[in-house]
Amino acid sequence: MYKTKLATVLVVVMMIGFSFTTTTKITVKGSDTMVILSQKWAEVYMRKNPSVFVQVTGGGSGVGIAALINGSTMIANSSRPIEQGELEKLKTKYKQNGIQIACAKDGLSVFLNKTNTVNELTIAQLSDIFSGVITNWKQVGGPDAKIQLYGRESSSGTFEFFKDHVVKTDFARSCQTLPGTAAIVNAVKKDKYGIGYGGAAYAEGVKDCKIKKDAKSKGILPSAATIKNKTYPISRYLFMYLREKPTGETKKFVDWILSAEGQNVIVEVGYYPLK
Repeated sequence: MYKTKLATVLVVVMMIGFSFTTTTKITVKGSDTMVILSQKWAEVYMRKNPSVFVQVTGGGSGVGIAALINGSTMIANSSRPIEQGELEKLKTKYKQNGIQIACAKDGLSVFLNKTNTVNELTIAQLSDIFSGVITNWKQVGGPDAKIQLYGRESSSGTFEFFKDHVVKTDFARSCQTLPGTAAIVNAVKKDKYGIGYGGAAYAEGVKDCKIKKDAKSKGILPSAATIKNKTYPISRYLFMYLREKPTGETKKFVDWILSAEGQNVIVEVGYYPLK
């Protein structure tokens, strides 16, 4: 009897040990914009592939790429293209040029409080607002109230993209930097005179501002259709970066992300598929 129990325990221990040794871990780090998307990808993929563990953490695009360079992550998520200086560090350390994989599209949203009477702004007005030239909502057809600015920290790819493509100069000193898009949305939701920016999937409890290329253009909201036909003025690709071509389980995971099933997850989360 005792021998039977002992044999059973040994079998269980061996099975547990075997399950641990056969689990493959894939680490993903970087863009806060992409965190909810990558977490959903990981959740669905692990459910289908129980021998694979996908660990997803944020921190910002710059943080993810730095982690890729120092070897602490296998995949770096980035909402901006990798910079030349980062590529050079990668090549110097690993003798590899790195691999860029576009995995989704995003309509970078401008968030307004739902009570704000302003519904649309031009790119030029947004530049003036976030650089501090325009400081009162009445200057853009809204109430006589000071504009409260909310933005991302400088390590964020969203910060860099918005600065390069919209603000095109330095942000106003009055812009309050927050650690993630969810924090920006929460701030604007509570502040009727607030304005912020971030990934389209986060726009809950606030309203998207219609964006106009110029004063004569029609205001456009981010949507699958306006991203596809390129009428929404602030759209971008979301990227994954690897040190080299993926192999084994990492390749299977990346291939699945780019498959029809993985791209459908993008729609569920609120971003836009590649095709």
